[in-house]
Amino acid sequence: MMAAPRRGSDEGSQSASSQANETDSAIDDEGRALQFQTMWSIKKHDLVMKERLSKMKLLDSLIAKQDPLPDYEEALKKKLINKLMSD
Repeated sequence: MMAAPRRGSDEGSQSASSQANETDSAIDDEGRALQFQTMWSIKKHDLVMKERLSKMKLLDSLIAKQDPLPDYEEALKKKLINKLMSD
């Protein structure tokens, strides 16, 4: 199988369109970095909200118990109330 002959513009220094592609690539990289940073910020906020919801569910289950709570559950309930009220 024969290789296709090279064109003259493929050899030598970079063409203007090649330099433009590098500039576009740098802009794309900046856009991707900004997009990643935005997504990461949303993800962190989402994780904080999920953690808060988890604590609220745990507190709800402790409050809903009919029997007297053992000391460790009572301490946990107070800690959760303080934490959720301070946030």
